Amino acid sequence: MSLSNIYFILVRPQIGENIGSVARAIKNFNIKYLRLVKPRCSWPNQKALATSVGAKDILKTIKIYDSVEKSIQDLDIIFASSSRIRKINKKVISVTNLKQKIKKGRKIGVLFGPEASGLSNDEINCANYLVKIPSNKKFSSLNLSHSAIIFCFEIFKHFSGTKTEYKIGYKSSIAKKSEVNKFLNFIIKGLDKKGFLQPEHKRQSMIRNINNIFHRLNLSEQEIRILLGIFTTLNDFNKKS
Repeated sequence: MSLSNIYFILVRPQIGENIGSVARAIKNFNIKYLRLVKPRCSWPNQKALATSVGAKDILKTIKIYDSVEKSIQDLDIIFASSSRIRKINKKVISVTNLKQKIKKGRKIGVLFGPEASGLSNDEINCANYLVKIPSNKKFSSLNLSHSAIIFCFEIFKHFSGTKTEYKIGYKSSIAKKSEVNKFLNFIIKGLDKKGFLQPEHKRQSMIRNINNIFHRLNLSEQEIRILLGIFTTLNDFNKKS
């Protein structure tokens, strides 16, 4: 199973901008399918197009349905998002446990209700699970696109599987300890000339602290060169002053 089996379904969405933002959110996490049930804003919608940014392809492939039942009839497992616990016979799970309920080879639908009221109990009845996002108990209502992106992230993590590592484009190697020590000797020599490392009985403790600061930083070769240049320039400036 892959992300190509995930379908986000917005039931009676009221605001075009939110539809566009949801389209952008699902594309951020490589989910391709968005469905609308009885959108209450005009469709197609220019405001949705504006907020979708680079996800216009998602909007172009949106399918419109006149009922929740029709929007999920080709799907296998349905999760319904809700900010509150309902008095219905339905298992409630946290969005962080969503991955445990995703079954291999099944087509998954995620339902979101309208911005003002959320899904009705009748609409939730068709879901296998009611899913809640842990949040402030006194202020649990989230913007539609914010809720969607949290679901996207949890689903994406599940399918990513492996630990994600990032490579940076910075090319300068970490400075060798000999280079750091050369730089430190230069600093300490300059501080001695200025009488900074006084009184004498505290000198070694101060040197130890200076060493700890710069060895702890894992400076690159380029950064060592820059620091040497800075301190040399400051020293020359002080001589001229």
